[in-house]
Amino acid sequence: MNENGRSLDRLRHHFEVERELAQRLRNSTREQRAELYKTLYDELFKRVPDHPRLTRRETPESVQKAITARMNLLKPLLQNVETFLEFAPGDCRLAFEVAKYVKQVYGVDISDQSGSEKKPQNFTLLVYDGYNLNIPENSIDLAFSYQFLEHLHPDDVELHLQTAFRILKPGAGYLISTPHAFSGPHDISRYFSDTPQGFHLKEWTYRELVTLAKKVGFSGVFTYRFGKPQECLVINKANLWLESVMSVFPKKFRRLICKRLFNSVIVLLRK
Repeated sequence: MNENGRSLDRLRHHFEVERELAQRLRNSTREQRAELYKTLYDELFKRVPDHPRLTRRETPESVQKAITARMNLLKPLLQNVETFLEFAPGDCRLAFEVAKYVKQVYGVDISDQSGSEKKPQNFTLLVYDGYNLNIPENSIDLAFSYQFLEHLHPDDVELHLQTAFRILKPGAGYLISTPHAFSGPHDISRYFSDTPQGFHLKEWTYRELVTLAKKVGFSGVFTYRFGKPQECLVINKANLWLESVMSVFPKKFRRLICKRLFNSVIVLLRK
């Protein structure tokens, strides 16, 4: 038996279904993806009824632990923040927590997953098609996404960063946390492949994300180590150097080492 008590056969079934659906996304046009993003997870859950998202039992303690971990990243950045935006907030419980500290919170998602929990008066959920976001330019003080970037089609990530850049105020930041490619794959593929083939359409490295962010126009790109942004240029360069060193190792060895060194890519992008 394996993950959540599932047999190897059930894990294989999950992998094959998710790989098939992910391939539809990989081969789709941008226009097609606007609809596919809304429907493929529903199809996955129907065909994989023992998916962890459906069977995992969350306790109040586990939920609070997850919120606390993300707030530990966000709290140092919330000083003087009036408008906060979270991409793909899911059940929105983190956004509800941030609403205690700021004037206005926006959640931006392709569907409403917030449930029936009472929402703070200063919270607004915006449902969009994944591309066209109706938020004024230069209006957001801090944006955030967690476990989101890896689900975007690689062709859409630059557009997503452009959207974030457009809505941020000058000097404002976008904090991103996404699984690191060197310690992955982090989706169901990890049991059967050395590369992500499921709904993690691309897992990123620091260097890749830093390069793309600078191309979009972000003036400051700070990597995180030990839960804090490393605004020292030397430490930032050392982090990228260590990543480059790890890139030459064979995948299986690199994956083992990087589970501790590079489990996630966490960056703060400053406009």
